[in-house]
Amino acid sequence: MSLVNAAHGRSDSASAVHATGERPEGGKRTLRSVFGAYAALAKPRVIELLLVTTIPAMFLAGRQIPSPWLVLATLVGGTMAAGSANALNCVIDADIDKVMNRTKRRPLVKDSVSRRNALIFGLTLGVLSFVVLYLTVNPLSAILAIVTILFYIFVYTLVLKRRTSQNVVWGGAAGCMPVVIGWAAVSGTVQWPAFVMFGVIFFWTPPHTWALGMKYRDDYERAGVPMLPVVATAEHVARQIVIYSWVMVAWTMLLIPVTSWLYASFALVAGGWFLFYAHSLQAAVRRGEETKPMALFHRSNTYLMVVFVALAVDSAVGLPVIAHL
Repeated sequence: MSLVNAAHGRSDSASAVHATGERPEGGKRTLRSVFGAYAALAKPRVIELLLVTTIPAMFLAGRQIPSPWLVLATLVGGTMAAGSANALNCVIDADIDKVMNRTKRRPLVKDSVSRRNALIFGLTLGVLSFVVLYLTVNPLSAILAIVTILFYIFVYTLVLKRRTSQNVVWGGAAGCMPVVIGWAAVSGTVQWPAFVMFGVIFFWTPPHTWALGMKYRDDYERAGVPMLPVVATAEHVARQIVIYSWVMVAWTMLLIPVTSWLYASFALVAGGWFLFYAHSLQAAVRRGEETKPMALFHRSNTYLMVVFVALAVDSAVGLPVIAHL
């Protein structure tokens, strides 16, 4: 969905097949290459980060380790939902992917999968995600998964992405939904801590994606996608990254009442660490020095993982909740 993780290319043909589904030149189409092509449509590296946020949300919902079977069912259904949204996104954005260096090796661009088959694959995954979540978790989580897919496709991909520089701000709401689904899977309801976790990812998405956009500015400009780094100066983008980073870190503090000193400590330290690098990027831009936005992009992944793993550990060890002290 909207959570992005850049894949590092490898030169060996086996890795290329796994990453893109593309046949080695002159080779035959194998079962492995076909599997690799469909797996690439689902963008598994994006899904990894989504799952990192779903599991801690399940831990926090019960303030304990949830049933392994419930976690497995939620992850399977959630993975199918994310894969569905990503595959359908590939179908719609095939024209963009063709002209961007970052995406020109995706299956539809390389004709490893036909447009028709990719559409069927995406729709099938969406239906299966609903069925799995409905039958093995609960109806609320299944409905939320379908709403997420529809929002990502119809609101973000078809409306926002090509029309406004605020595309990842509002469209990023789809990538925030796994925490809500995880919470609903455990509690059968959606309560305020789930919306706080939603907000953490919501405010995390712009700095994360705009850092990527700074690196691949020419790609987005060539594709006609009005990402903020395309339509605004580097100084403005860096300033917006700092603003959203501060809001994001402050937002993580809202979870302190339902956690212990353990989460609070990690959230504060990780927040300070990330803010340091966000300000460093802004300072480099102001001085006209060479910037390394991808360093901030990768650190944003690390930051989010640390915060949510801290949530999971905090819930699992059963330390006293600050609000009860």
